[in-house]
Amino acid sequence: MAHSSDHDGALRPTGRNAQGVPLVDYVRTAGLPSVTVAHWTDGTVRDHTSPMGVHAHDFLVLFYVERGDGEMRVDDQDWPLTTGDAFVIAPGAVIGPKEDAHEGVVEAWAVFFPADAVDPAAASSLVSWRTHPLLSPFIGHHRGGGQRFRVPPEDRPAWLGHLADLDAELLGRRDGYADAARAHLTLLLVRLGRLQVAVPDDLGVEPLLAAVFDVVENRYHEPISLRDVADAVGLTTGHLTTVIGRRTGRTVQQWITERRMRESRRLLADTDLTIAEITHRVGYRETGYFVRRFRAAHGVTPAAWRKAGR
Repeated sequence: MAHSSDHDGALRPTGRNAQGVPLVDYVRTAGLPSVTVAHWTDGTVRDHTSPMGVHAHDFLVLFYVERGDGEMRVDDQDWPLTTGDAFVIAPGAVIGPKEDAHEGVVEAWAVFFPADAVDPAAASSLVSWRTHPLLSPFIGHHRGGGQRFRVPPEDRPAWLGHLADLDAELLGRRDGYADAARAHLTLLLVRLGRLQVAVPDDLGVEPLLAAVFDVVENRYHEPISLRDVADAVGLTTGHLTTVIGRRTGRTVQQWITERRMRESRRLLADTDLTIAEITHRVGYRETGYFVRRFRAAHGVTPAAWRKAGR
């Protein structure tokens, strides 16, 4: 039987990516940790994030096989999975259904979370995660969006302990559970990072993507547009839109907005800046427009988000 922590409703299909694939977003809730755990114990592991078959998502996935064997298809590549395998899926990767892919899996866990659940100040693009101690495993050593790690038998009890404790904290919601949940997630990612024996210099990230995300990272706090980014990397807006859409499943403007929203959430949580001051800090000219964009992304105003978090 499958069950998931109380954030199950935060995973919602919200449209399609640039390739026409259904896109599942992680919809954050003010005042609650952005982490969801699913635990399957009936021998059948189904796609937890969406019932629609082939789909992509805008968050990170950590999948751990406690017992059994199966297979997962990510970006048209089939990955065999067996007991003790930890499998990570990057944002934007396309997950495809495979007949009887998980029929041999007896027990498995999945953790869903956006990058800012780990590090609120982290940059938004996968390119910038190459040197991040907790996020680097999610960009892979190739162009695909999946990566498999083998957990040694002696380390598996500790993995299961963190997964079970993380699940229990999210379900129980006792005092301090948000901090405890983040701690268990961090420890899981630390253990994941230790499974990497060596990280090659070339991680398969195209120079164009690196250049685009460098521009977004360095200028998101300005009133930057698609044309500004295209001019900075020497492409037409149409060509840039096509390349970024096909490679990441998002538009350049969506990446800019995502980075601005991430910084907005950090400033609301960590500072006492006014909403008007935050508006200008994240590159918007008008406070009213910023408030509308924030409400569209989070379902509440910036002020309500700050109040709920405190």
